[in-house]
Amino acid sequence: MNRLIHDVADESGTAALGAALGRALPNGTTVALCGTLGAGKTRLVQAIAEACGVDRRNVVSPTFVLIQEYHGRRPVYHIDAYRVRDEDDFEQLGPDEYFEGDGLTLVEWADRVEVCLPPDRVEVHIDVTGPTSRRFEILALGAGYDDAIEQLRAALG
Repeated sequence: MNRLIHDVADESGTAALGAALGRALPNGTTVALCGTLGAGKTRLVQAIAEACGVDRRNVVSPTFVLIQEYHGRRPVYHIDAYRVRDEDDFEQLGPDEYFEGDGLTLVEWADRVEVCLPPDRVEVHIDVTGPTSRRFEILALGAGYDDAIEQLRAALG
């Protein structure tokens, strides 16, 4: 398991991290996003999507729709597990189609449905460290993401 810790001072730091993730992650990656309400999960998704050629203004939290599909230079599938009752409820959404897709699948509140996620994935844990500062812990689960994490490490300096 490859691990990267990255601290940001404000939202622009979150945006820069998201842009770097969007460039570094290969197609077919599932990203599990975990953090408290207001930690910056959706903002990170916006930045990742923007790096994939999606207009950031079109990316909103899919809390009520549950899944949003965005099409830029490559597809971005945005899933929100906040309102799902349990794993069965999540499975009814058909997430495997997205997990096996050719773009990036980003799952907010992934800790609620962890057993449903592919074993090979990237996890992003977000901790609020101040009014605008955040600590991101990025874990590569599975051998296929070591290069992406190293590319991300180099991009973030």
